[in-house]
Amino acid sequence: MLPKEVIFSYFPKNTRKRYISLLTTFSSLDEAWLAEKKEFTKTGWKKELIDEFFFWKQHFNTEKAETVLHQQDISYILENDPRYPNLLKNIYDPPFCLFLRGNLLKETTSLAVVGPRKNTPYGKRVTENFLETLVHSGLTITSGLAYGIDAIAHKTTLLLNGKTIAVLGGGVDKYHISPRNHTALAEEIISKGGAIISEFPPGTVPSRFTFPKRNRIVAGMTVGTLIIEAGEKSGALITAQCATDAHREVFVVPQNIYSPTAIGANKLIQSGAHLVTNPNQILEILGITTQDAQKKQQCGPPLSTQESEILKHLSNEPQHIDLLIIKSKKKSGEILSILTVLEMKGWVKNLGNMMYIQNQM
Repeated sequence: MLPKEVIFSYFPKNTRKRYISLLTTFSSLDEAWLAEKKEFTKTGWKKELIDEFFFWKQHFNTEKAETVLHQQDISYILENDPRYPNLLKNIYDPPFCLFLRGNLLKETTSLAVVGPRKNTPYGKRVTENFLETLVHSGLTITSGLAYGIDAIAHKTTLLLNGKTIAVLGGGVDKYHISPRNHTALAEEIISKGGAIISEFPPGTVPSRFTFPKRNRIVAGMTVGTLIIEAGEKSGALITAQCATDAHREVFVVPQNIYSPTAIGANKLIQSGAHLVTNPNQILEILGITTQDAQKKQQCGPPLSTQESEILKHLSNEPQHIDLLIIKSKKKSGEILSILTVLEMKGWVKNLGNMMYIQNQM
């Protein structure tokens, strides 16, 4: 039988404030569930809300809800559950129930990585480069499974064999993953040891009201939030504000002032967020050792004289192979051969269209 805390979480309009009013009005949630309408007036709920609740209660099927949880391997976590994230308990309105598929990874340190749905190539590259160091340093990456930077953060973490958690603005059941195109990504996150979580019960359709609530969980269960890009009205700004309200660190990568995704990000820096141009700066502020990254660099494959010569012409700025030919005064076939070896050794990254950058080791 489902605990009443879980059952009450299915009521679409049961906010934390209303949940607390039930606990202070009745001796238990069991008593609240059995109470009559006239007794509910003591909660301070408006009459229209009380009517709506009793109409919902009349049609709510507890057995069906329990069956869905069982069939889709969805668990629930209440505030007194040892699995409940400790950091999340410290925000001003922690969810009283979380629904989960996968492994919440409570024992690890988690960093939120968020940005716009319509990211730039620069944002994608920064996300991938930063995460290589952050993931190898043992951080779990938390994001919102949205298009753009969120998806890039999840996918990059998985490619690096790291762990990632997706916080949803709707149900975690297989039929309500949002966006639908990320259903396979959600399943991969679970299969590779991560989790998808939500305070909204299975069957909840995401809306413009649920996503901002989702963002407070992303920020609340992590030690800090990294903003890759953010427009003037980006949802990433909501996450940054939630992180600030919860007294967590906010990190922002500086942007091209002429880019639409720069306005919000650069304003955050102006208002006091940490300006970061290197992932090690994040680790230093959080007090996390960078030994893994240093060890990787020290143990990198040795380079030949020709490879070192080509590598010195590369940086984080994409360069076309034609420019490398001019700089190195080598033939195209020779350059391609050297670049291929450098890519295999992990020193160079091929961005496509004959564009190359120096890969962070």
